[in-house]
Amino acid sequence: MTTTAERTAAHGGTTDLPVVPHWIAGATTGGAGRRTGDVYDPATGEVTKRVAFAEPSDVDAAVAAAKAAAPGWRDTSLARRTQILFAFRELLNASRDELAAIITAEHGKVLSDAAGEIARGQEVVEFACGIPHLLKGGFSENASTKIDVYSIRQPLGVVGIISPFNFPAMVPMWFFPIAIATGNTVVLKPSEKDPSAANFIAGLWKRAGLPDGVFNVVHGDKVAVDGLLDHPDVKSISFVGSTPIARYVYERGTAAGKRVQALGGAKNHMLVLPDADLDLAADAAVNAGFGSAGERCMAISALVAVEPVADELIAKIKERVATLRTGDGRRGCDMGPLVTGQHRDKVRSYVDAGEEAGAELVIDGRGVQPDVQDGVEAADGFWLGPTLFDKVSTDMSIYTDEIFGPVLSVVRVASYEEGLHLINSNAYGNGTAIFTNDGGAARRFQNEVEVGMIGINVPVPVPVAYYSFGGWKNSLFGDSHAHGTEGVHFFTRGKVVTGRWLDPSHGGLNLGFPQNA
Repeated sequence: MTTTAERTAAHGGTTDLPVVPHWIAGATTGGAGRRTGDVYDPATGEVTKRVAFAEPSDVDAAVAAAKAAAPGWRDTSLARRTQILFAFRELLNASRDELAAIITAEHGKVLSDAAGEIARGQEVVEFACGIPHLLKGGFSENASTKIDVYSIRQPLGVVGIISPFNFPAMVPMWFFPIAIATGNTVVLKPSEKDPSAANFIAGLWKRAGLPDGVFNVVHGDKVAVDGLLDHPDVKSISFVGSTPIARYVYERGTAAGKRVQALGGAKNHMLVLPDADLDLAADAAVNAGFGSAGERCMAISALVAVEPVADELIAKIKERVATLRTGDGRRGCDMGPLVTGQHRDKVRSYVDAGEEAGAELVIDGRGVQPDVQDGVEAADGFWLGPTLFDKVSTDMSIYTDEIFGPVLSVVRVASYEEGLHLINSNAYGNGTAIFTNDGGAARRFQNEVEVGMIGINVPVPVPVAYYSFGGWKNSLFGDSHAHGTEGVHFFTRGKVVTGRWLDPSHGGLNLGFPQNA
């Protein structure tokens, strides 16, 4: 396999590659002669562009632009904000194919999957279009004699969003539509692995009429992250990523006095009871385990089979995996490459470790032959095919760790109770699913399982936008989940006003504590 340096040299070096710049105050800026990172086409392994890495001065400039825009945007009427949101929604809808192609070119997921993440993100935009209703306060007339009490919610100011590589459009859209609708200004730090989607979205906001400075993008690494976490003018941080980084973001952000929602990692279990429709369960296991090459925080990675169904279920999964085509996501394949060579190698190491630990390797994706069309050479792509382990024990790293790749582990249990205990004992609590035809068992499961998002015969239970997304345990740091009404509350602060309008007489002196009458 050729090295990055060899591929780069074949393209004349990286200095002549396009650079993805920052977006600050309504315009692109920076990127020339500064720190940069490689952006790959995962299907070919080639460096196709570079991305500017922010210095502290870039973060300061983005926050300053957001801060300068904040008073005007805060005071913009709800009617005008809503008009801009609707315009953005229409532009996003019209541009979804172009945006999906950008995502696939840098992430590697197939085009249909990229289109799906845009559609789910757009649901949050549509939810935010109803912000006038969601920001209504309460009013109590004559709460005390001739005294009215009412509540209002106001924006925080400048808010920071730090998003991961696996959903470069959808995850930022969990946050920024609601943040902007509620009157905040935004600084987004997307993943440096697939940065172009963020700039494309920034351009849509500008075309929609959003004032300059309300939506800004800074690219980069830890320098940019720490700059947002430490900046005194950033009032909140919304983060999605691995659990160790989520904990770091939460601790450092709250230490700086910020409101923080930090969504961490996952180890999502799918419990299959003996009465389940095994064809449905096998379809779900393949779709949820190998969709987007397993690079989803809601992917199913642990299949908990209540005996005696494991053998039959595994056989059905094998039949389905045999029909899948792994290859370039732009060419009609079922599963694309992993995002980088480094990540592919990490996932491969887990497959090696599972085999060494004694798990039964039913399907080995390490030798996958990628689909090739039109003579396109794919040997250097970041390939790893669907991988299935059986007879996995809970002390193996393929069970304990979030692999974030197309590796599905089957754990056999003797009963519902044993399966439930296994799920509840896990350190993560993001998503889970149960497959059964027993309504009583499903109802019991949703009540007893200690996980934030639950699917009943649904393998990837991502909530619709008007419900909130978030897990329990090590899958969430902070009190607020993403989007839904929790998102509205996260991006606003409450005020309660007690008012009296009387004649000029103030009623005389009274130093006692106010009492209602």
